Amino acid sequence: MAQRKVVDFSETRLDSEAVFDGVLLHVRRDTVRLPNGNEATREYICHPGAAMIIARPDPDSIILERQFRYPLARHFIELPAGKIDRGEEPLATAQRELREECGYTAQEWRHLTTLHPCIAYADERIELYLADGLTQVGAALDEDEFLEVMTVPLQQALEWVRDGAITEAKAVTGLLWAEKIRRGEW
Repeated sequence: MAQRKVVDFSETRLDSEAVFDGVLLHVRRDTVRLPNGNEATREYICHPGAAMIIARPDPDSIILERQFRYPLARHFIELPAGKIDRGEEPLATAQRELREECGYTAQEWRHLTTLHPCIAYADERIELYLADGLTQVGAALDEDEFLEVMTVPLQQALEWVRDGAITEAKAVTGLLWAEKIRRGEW
């Protein structure tokens, strides 16, 4: 394989201002110096990060959730996930979300990767975990949280991705990871 020269295209922050500070999201506007010396504006969302779980009752099944997502005004099928609370370790977030939303604990946890879902306009990261050895303990949803928990054959979930029934990007990525793991390739 031929080596390629790596060029540094880093931008340097010159100024930063808060545009909006919400409950979950914060919007910033920065002025940056570009590699060619010019200045540009960068607007982006600050997000606390999240943990997402590939929860497997057995190697051929997966736990999914169906819930309404307001910005697109429709229901989505997703993998269990949730926001990392201030000071919380991502694994603790994954464990909390699996128990609260889906009603399961897991004996085995493995960190798989870190995903960056919206690199052009947000600093969000999603820590992806594999959870095996599930025990049902009962869900404890927040008062204003509404979702359906489903145990689905992994093959069915992958067909839903292919057919467009699952379009949420982090779920698509997680399901493809789950298939690679099931096949023993990753």
